Amino acid sequence: MTTVQNGSTVTLHYVGTLDDGSEFDNSRQREPLTTKTGEGNLIPGFEAALVGMSEGETKTFTIECADAYGEINPEAKTVIAKEHFPDDFPLQEGMPIPLMSEQGHHVMGTVTEITDTEVTADLNHPLAGKDLTFEIELLSIENGE
Repeated sequence: MTTVQNGSTVTLHYVGTLDDGSEFDNSRQREPLTTKTGEGNLIPGFEAALVGMSEGETKTFTIECADAYGEINPEAKTVIAKEHFPDDFPLQEGMPIPLMSEQGHHVMGTVTEITDTEVTADLNHPLAGKDLTFEIELLSIENGE
């Protein structure tokens, strides 16, 4: 029987929920996910749960926040001068905004505060500090030679 191992190409459906039962992602609303294990494309806890699964198998598991998007880092924020935004930019608290790090990497921030002169953005992943529960259905496995 073929099982998932490091380097397997897998196709699967998943539903992700939080502790309160709210759904944060659901591949069943689009095409199934196809990815190769061992390449760092999945959060570590998710990939670890796949290893050893067989085609057609369904599994439900919870990933602690440390093995998902990490704990919330209260220092992960930035303050941007409001003048860097166009006058007609519809800034609102809670909205995601694309930013660029000093190293030139694209990051998403969430606006947490707007003053007359500054915009503060939280740089934590929106799922940081949360345990994630997934139900996955493994549709197919291809193991490399």
